Amino acid sequence: MKKTLFHVAAILVLISCKQTVKKEHIQITETSRVAYLPYYNDESFTPHWLTPNSEEEKQFHKIPDFKLIDQLGDTLTQKSFENQVYITDFFFTTCPGICLKMTNNMTKVQEAFLNNPEVAILSHSVTPSIDSVAVLKTYADKNGVIDSKWHLVTGDKTEIYNLGRNEYFVENDLGIPKDINDFLHTENFLLIDKNKHIRGIYNGLNRASIAQLITDVNALLEES
Repeated sequence: MKKTLFHVAAILVLISCKQTVKKEHIQITETSRVAYLPYYNDESFTPHWLTPNSEEEKQFHKIPDFKLIDQLGDTLTQKSFENQVYITDFFFTTCPGICLKMTNNMTKVQEAFLNNPEVAILSHSVTPSIDSVAVLKTYADKNGVIDSKWHLVTGDKTEIYNLGRNEYFVENDLGIPKDINDFLHTENFLLIDKNKHIRGIYNGLNRASIAQLITDVNALLEES
């Protein structure tokens, strides 16, 4: 009987030790997060671990300047987002499928940073010939878009498609050549830092991905 009790006690101690080690391992994982978000520079979205403000970072891929018009009729350029991080995506107002869910999820991002002037949202119409300023304004009002925080933009189709495919890399069709006649459609959200680098890509239809986006925006704000 004594031997049995001894064996039971030994097993309990062993289990307790294993649980303690496991718990300590989880704590280490939680506190060993990367110092900075990665940087991206092509459609493969291979992460590059750069140090902010380093020479390598300064030479890394940046979103070039653009000239687009938002739902208020205001002209937007990269200067409009000076000293801001922004989240960007591509949509169209007549989309019968994923765009409404994307818009609903982007609304959650808008709410999370509603009172933070360092965060903005930029949504590009991929049917600019249909999505005029007036159409964008109607869509914005219908979907709870706050004009000062979230810009829905139209403009030259070639410029918008070039930005989407060759600068933001929002489509995942690796190795498949496309031109202006191929429709641009993607559920991806991108996170752009104050120096116009791509710092994250997220599935705009996925709740967990949106939560990660919000977390990463906060991390990026701390970095800058």
